[in-house]
Amino acid sequence: DFEVKPRDAFYILRPEAVESFFVLHQLTGDPIYREWGWEIFQSIQRYCKMDVAYGSIRDVNRPEERPTDKMESFFLAETLKYLYLLQDPDSEIDILNKHVFNTEAHPLRRFDRF
Repeated sequence: DFEVKPRDAFYILRPEAVESFFVLHQLTGDPIYREWGWEIFQSIQRYCKMDVAYGSIRDVNRPEERPTDKMESFFLAETLKYLYLLQDPDSEIDILNKHVFNTEAHPLRRFDRF
């Protein structure tokens, strides 16, 4: 079982939601996933951006608090990459026919045969 407790209101710049939006947009073409991605990007800019980096949020219910002084590498490697690809209408990344992503969101070209 998985339970989110009321005090579990942190955001540590994880990529899973925007990765899901990217995949769903590739599968359906529904523009709502781009809209949601754009809203997430704007919120990250508004609440997580610091002078030279981005920081995690201890409690999303208290947006007036300063972000923590910690940015995990997955934020640049995955979260921002998926947000970019989600908004890029000319992207050659095609997870349905041409590419797969490894765990760090690096696109790898698929081969028809080995």
